[in-house]
Amino acid sequence: MIAFAMLLTASFCFAQDQGNFKPATSNVLDAQYPKVDGNSRVQIRFKAPDAAKVKLNFWSGPKVDMEKQPDGFWTLTTPPMAPGLHYYTIIVDGAEVSDPGSTAYFGGSKWASAVEVPEAGADYYLPQNVPHGQVREVWYHSSVTGTWRHALAYLPPDYDTAKTRYPVLYLQHGGGEDESGWIRQGKANFILDNLIAGRSVKPMIIVMANGYASRVGYVVPDLTGKPFGSPEFLKVMQERMGAFEDDMTQVLIPFVDKAFRTIADRDHRAMAGLSMGGMETFQVTFNHLDLFSYIGGFSGAGNPFLTGTKFDVKTAYNGALADPSEFAKRVHLLWIGVGTNEPERMKSGLESLHTSLDAGGVKHVFYESPGTDHEWQTWRRDLKDFAPRLFQPVVHQPIAAQQK
Repeated sequence: MIAFAMLLTASFCFAQDQGNFKPATSNVLDAQYPKVDGNSRVQIRFKAPDAAKVKLNFWSGPKVDMEKQPDGFWTLTTPPMAPGLHYYTIIVDGAEVSDPGSTAYFGGSKWASAVEVPEAGADYYLPQNVPHGQVREVWYHSSVTGTWRHALAYLPPDYDTAKTRYPVLYLQHGGGEDESGWIRQGKANFILDNLIAGRSVKPMIIVMANGYASRVGYVVPDLTGKPFGSPEFLKVMQERMGAFEDDMTQVLIPFVDKAFRTIADRDHRAMAGLSMGGMETFQVTFNHLDLFSYIGGFSGAGNPFLTGTKFDVKTAYNGALADPSEFAKRVHLLWIGVGTNEPERMKSGLESLHTSLDAGGVKHVFYESPGTDHEWQTWRRDLKDFAPRLFQPVVHQPIAAQQK
């Protein structure tokens, strides 16, 4: 974050540095700020005439002082930023608030602001003049949690006119986000619309479920002061992931197969997820290879991510990967992705997983998103690479032929 650190000492002249700045596509209706220019710089303008100090808090960098203008607005222009959706909040005299000019996104377990920085030459996640699918809300009652649960379902463009049945991808969000993330932040519907129009992917249904679950009667203990990765934290996470696993396999999948025209067998069922959703994916799929044959972990996949420990191919997930040849017969695709700029612990954990799978002879794809962090641009690219590999004729290749 060297570029952001420069902001701490440099002075920015907002009024004279308009350049070719335009309102961000992530703004609310008619809001002129935030703005983004062709060099990927962002301008933020926030009204707080009575404030003594205002800081900009981009989650991918340090908090930076904004400059007060005579009209009571506080302003700042950033250095060039990486492409993608960047969460931020504004700290006004110590109070964290959202920017009213930005659309609100659910991330970090709260509603926050974000600004979309376009990626030059990339339109695969943007709406285009192609047939569009629909995203529908789904409500189902879970016998596991004892509650009504919410999910979203993407249906391909010809779903209502065709009589065919479709394969299903269960696509999970990350920690601190919810089932709306893959549509609102990730643009999964536009990614699939464009891939389907380009005939590079099989038309499919995508189900995005709420990744948090607690069994009937379970009370989450107070984790105040307990660090991420602590035994107490891991115990709660394992309990809730177990509840999610049971809800998905016992309730959600049967519900989806009844509610939509699916091809209800393991050869036409996939699961993938980002960060926490990647961990959920590995737990659910490896424990239920009778239900899934396509598996994707986007910046998150079990023990290496959580604890930094080496992934033991022979013993992990009750030995699901212990026999590489048998695993390859059952699992048509095991896909793992990571951004090259992700935090070292996450990156090294996933690289360790990749190395362990290689050493154990487990066929898989390992993809690295260049120049991106633990962020939505990484996961948009992941989905763009992962989805075209699904539900294709199975060709068993030697490990040396896999993408590295």
